[in-house]
Amino acid sequence: MTTDAPHRLIAIDHACIRLGEVEVLHDISLSVQPGEIVTIVGPNGSGKSTLLRALLGIVPLASGRLTRAPGLRIGYMPQKLALDRSLPMTVRRFLSLPVRVDDRRAAAALAQVGLADLGAHPMQGLSGGQLQRVLLARALLSRPQILVLDEPTQGLDQSGEAAFYRLIEEVRRESGAAVLMVSHDLHVVMAASDRVICLNGHICCEGTPAVVSTAPEYRALFGLGTQGALALYRHVHDHDHTQPQDLAQAHHHHGEGCAHDHGPAGEKTTGHRAGHDHV
Repeated sequence: MTTDAPHRLIAIDHACIRLGEVEVLHDISLSVQPGEIVTIVGPNGSGKSTLLRALLGIVPLASGRLTRAPGLRIGYMPQKLALDRSLPMTVRRFLSLPVRVDDRRAAAALAQVGLADLGAHPMQGLSGGQLQRVLLARALLSRPQILVLDEPTQGLDQSGEAAFYRLIEEVRRESGAAVLMVSHDLHVVMAASDRVICLNGHICCEGTPAVVSTAPEYRALFGLGTQGALALYRHVHDHDHTQPQDLAQAHHHHGEGCAHDHGPAGEKTTGHRAGHDHV
């Protein structure tokens, strides 16, 4: 792993990742810029969580390069948390594991996620939505420049998902932290993201939600019933995160091995990488 220019907080370039003898990710290149929300979507088994672990340095690259800005602070929110219900633990105590934090910082983190009065509450008594917010508060304790979230709304209902994504956007606005997350909530994630990366062993398409939701590779993976994602995007995402690169013309990416079988009925895709656009 090397460091990189500060305008790319974290990046992976032409990376292949193997688990045992199986290549699960091929020729992956992506980066996250300061302040943007980037969401990775894809079917089960497409390598989403493996990609996050590679970016965190947990899973080694078989080839390619991982780069980080010097001194990068990362806040990580795992997909699941297994709690031993026989071991009582308050929210405040949980926030001090494994490294103790002072009361002021713990209180500020809980207030930031809307749980200012729950420090003395037992972890075992939290609702699903409250638990996700506590995990987010813990990730925020390091004052991260980038938040890495692995399916943060798993197990929440649709209103809980929408509320959590609104919170993520508030955190980004207040702290300036970039957000990189894996999600399966296609109809909600489009409203929360500046950029979407569609993954299925390689990057099938990439761009703003408006562009990706109409890309044939996205439709091949998720079917034609995704128009609601774009409608929600237009309805909710009514402010401008336009980056200079969003105004670029659409471009194509034809990487080696990109003619994989993606669709549920065996459709082939061309490895098109959608250009950036805005609504």
